[in-house]
Amino acid sequence: MTTTLLLSMPGGTEWILILAVVLLIFGGKKIPELMKGLGQGIREFKTGMSGQEEKKEEPKSEIKKE
Repeated sequence: MTTTLLLSMPGGTEWILILAVVLLIFGGKKIPELMKGLGQGIREFKTGMSGQEEKKEEPKSEIKKE
């Protein structure tokens, strides 16, 4: 019974506590940079798990022949 309690998802109070600790450690200015990096990491992980390479479009240069 105690092992299921340890593995359960955190509730509202726990999330507030976690966010407060993160705010104290990193400060308000660093958090957007951390979230951006986290989002990029998750995106790369998902593309890696699906087996597809991320397609990056290169800008097309238009050359007019005269």
